[in-house]
Amino acid sequence: MAVKRYENNAAVRRQRRVRAKVKASGRLRISIFRSSRNIYAQIIDDAAGATLVSASSLDKSIKNGGGREGAEAVGKLLAERAVEKKLSNLAFDRGSYPYHGRVQALAEAARAAGLKF
Repeated sequence: MAVKRYENNAAVRRQRRVRAKVKASGRLRISIFRSSRNIYAQIIDDAAGATLVSASSLDKSIKNGGGREGAEAVGKLLAERAVEKKLSNLAFDRGSYPYHGRVQALAEAARAAGLKF
């Protein structure tokens, strides 16, 4: 019998569990992707299948890169862009990443800048 290594991966199971709970809420979601050097965030409307707002540490206005300070800047920039479009009640989709470090810094900066999740 073949072993399904991908489906049995803890990170994949955690991501599917988190994403299922977030999508069940029916709200717009903030999706996070974290690489070794940068961090990306976007607000997604799952019903329409469209990205409404996005921000990343690669944006020209962010000088701090992908560290903790860069994640805070990305969270603040994402919140500013979301407030301009009058998006407030959101769900936070951290994917397979633990709520710690850069992911936590991004979330707290977004909350401080006016987003509610």
